[in-house]
Amino acid sequence: MPPLCLSVVILNFFSILHLEDSLADHELVVHILERSGGHFKLFHVDTLADFETALRGGGIDLVLADYHLAGFSGLEAWDLMRGLGQDLPFILVSGAIGEAVVADAMVRGVSDYVDKNRLNRLPMVVQRALEHHRIKCERQQAADELAVSRQRLAELTEHLQSSIERERADIAREIHDDIGGSLIAIRLDLAWLGRHSTDEATRSHVDAAQAMVTHALGASQRIMRNLRPAVLDQGLIAAMEWLVRSFTERTGIRTTLRHAGDMPRLPREVELVAYRTAQEALTNIAKHAGATEVRLELSDLEGHLTLEVSDNGQGADAQALAKDNAFGLMGLRERALTVGGWLDVASAGTGKGLALVLSVPLDGVAPDASDSETGDES
Repeated sequence: MPPLCLSVVILNFFSILHLEDSLADHELVVHILERSGGHFKLFHVDTLADFETALRGGGIDLVLADYHLAGFSGLEAWDLMRGLGQDLPFILVSGAIGEAVVADAMVRGVSDYVDKNRLNRLPMVVQRALEHHRIKCERQQAADELAVSRQRLAELTEHLQSSIERERADIAREIHDDIGGSLIAIRLDLAWLGRHSTDEATRSHVDAAQAMVTHALGASQRIMRNLRPAVLDQGLIAAMEWLVRSFTERTGIRTTLRHAGDMPRLPREVELVAYRTAQEALTNIAKHAGATEVRLELSDLEGHLTLEVSDNGQGADAQALAKDNAFGLMGLRERALTVGGWLDVASAGTGKGLALVLSVPLDGVAPDASDSETGDES
């Protein structure tokens, strides 16, 4: 933040740099400002070189500059100040310079203009320029802090998503190694009992137990796939086809997938974002939409990976979509940001379905050359 934002608000004291080649006019400006009762320190320079030196020295809160100066103009001084990367209130204090010059100065960003024949206006103009600059500084500081906060949120989201995926992979591995292995061992033992038992009641219980174990194995495999989509190792389209097929079998909702054919392999994190977005969207549809038909469209045209998930369910109005507690959508949006993408959600209104669109730019994106983690899901 420039010093002005602190000095005006806390100390109510400011430093003025006055660029003026007439000593009499400079002393008149000093008199006018002192009579206003303001607390200021005024520095006088009359050449462009001295003006630059004073600016580089820092500690300046506002600039007053004549327009007609020896060998240069006040707007040249303005350009010099801006070229030094300094954003200070800059007021032209000059004789009549014409409306066209004043308009050009305002367009270029000069704060204000005061005619030397109306210097009684100067204290008011100075205070107004300082106040406007203070507000501008505070807004910029707020914007900078918001940008930092958003960056930290994006980094935290990426870290959390990576941690969640690692945890899911660990859980899936434990299910496969421990629970899956135990269930397979139980099934083998039950099969042995079934072959060696002659009692019909015992065989009936063994058959029932085998059916339950088979069901448990299927459930564990489904949970493992949801936790860690190893099917992505076969490509995003194959993973989407499996997701659609299993969703249809589980819910009975007619679900179709359209895609443009063969799609080149993308980085694992991009494919995972697309897969998780579709998975979450389908889960929400099954829970809340009351839909009878769902459509997924996947393409990589025009340098973007695009996934659209739409349904014919109850939909939602704009107020419902914008609710602060719509954490599911917020999570999907943050997940999309981790790969430079964005998420749009639209509904024609209550009872008219919902459409969710994920877009991820693919410019400069190359497939992940690292080997994907694989594992037996049988």
